[in-house]
Amino acid sequence: MNIKGVVKGILLNKDYKTIISNFVSLSGLTAASYILPLITFPYLTRVLGPEKFGLIAFATAFITYFVFLTDYGFYFSATKEVSIHQKNREKISEIFTSVMITKGLLFILSLALFTAIIFGFSQFRDEWLVYYLTFGTVIGNILFPIWFFQGMERMKYITMLFLLSKIIFTVAIFIFIRNPSDYIYVPLINSLGIIIAGGIGFYIAIDHFNLEIKRPSKESIKYQIYEGWHVFISTMSLGLYRSTNTFILGLFTNNVIVGYYAVAEQIIIAAAGLLYPISQSIYPYISKTIDKSQEEGIKFIKKMILIMGGFSGFISIVIFILAGLIINLLAGPQYEESIAVLRILAFLPLLIALSTVFGVQTMLTLNYKKAYSNILLFAGILNVVLAFILAPLFQQIGVSVAFLITEMFVTLNTFLFLQKKGIKLLDYKTGFSGIFNLKNSGK
Repeated sequence: MNIKGVVKGILLNKDYKTIISNFVSLSGLTAASYILPLITFPYLTRVLGPEKFGLIAFATAFITYFVFLTDYGFYFSATKEVSIHQKNREKISEIFTSVMITKGLLFILSLALFTAIIFGFSQFRDEWLVYYLTFGTVIGNILFPIWFFQGMERMKYITMLFLLSKIIFTVAIFIFIRNPSDYIYVPLINSLGIIIAGGIGFYIAIDHFNLEIKRPSKESIKYQIYEGWHVFISTMSLGLYRSTNTFILGLFTNNVIVGYYAVAEQIIIAAAGLLYPISQSIYPYISKTIDKSQEEGIKFIKKMILIMGGFSGFISIVIFILAGLIINLLAGPQYEESIAVLRILAFLPLLIALSTVFGVQTMLTLNYKKAYSNILLFAGILNVVLAFILAPLFQQIGVSVAFLITEMFVTLNTFLFLQKKGIKLLDYKTGFSGIFNLKNSGK
């Protein structure tokens, strides 16, 4: 194997250079989104205690539904469309304005539903201020056109702005959070950081890319809604098992139990998030490649299975073995009940990595949107049923098992669907040799 030739092949290939640039930028984003909060995580778990930490986690899980609703399916559908029309300023201007206006309409709907729930149920009404302050993250996510920057393959803007929001959050936490009674400031600080970053991102998108903002036609808005529908169902279904467990657990138990579960879940989310730079940086490239040649796109996806599967598998094994040490180090001895939860969830990074490649990178780019959304919808229903059965009986252990079973269901069914379509992704010989044949792909 000629390592020098491999490196040279990568550097000479413009597409791979773009992917690497985006990967580096998104690695910074991962640090901002997952690693940087680990600085505040041990501090918050100890200062707030399981009860208040659990309340914040419960509110965050609840607000996630409205983030999904306003994101709709644009995170992938609009990203793909922008990536295809990168050179057409008029077209991307049309896409940008129609998506943002649709998001605005979804925000109005979200706020109405949110308010009705908050003041309609005493469990929410008693801490209404916490929920409204947490709802600020919805505003920030609407303003921040991540989907646009990803479609234009300019991930550096996402990285810089997310880093800004997380720095604001991190510094403010240590300044303003001193005892459990300060819990109310945690969602306020988080929302302000995201809103500021989102506003700057919105301005950069318009100014730097010279977008022409004009009133979109009804047909354009309808088109965006139609294109994003199946992805929206997919993301909402993902929410049914990647966010709902905390919510359901809070309905059947109390904030302390939620705190035990939330600590382990957030560690797992952070671990799975280490693969985010790879996944998101290759999505626009795969979309463009498959649009030109499905065969070439599939070859590239096979390489990604080896890379993402190997990396995530290693992470999962480490978490399982060192679960006790990780909980004691990051959360403290008062979260000993979280150790068993972390061990149950330990293999989620591997399952999530594989299901992401099978589902997002392959099924969505091959336009199997409906099939993918159906798999996730059934998975979401499965998780809700399991969580409602297991949460009252086994509390945090029960919802952890529900989460694991559901993710196994998604991974297996996305894989089997592709197999039935004649798409054999687990061709390890092709994937392994392809990694070392980059020197032949220079342009």
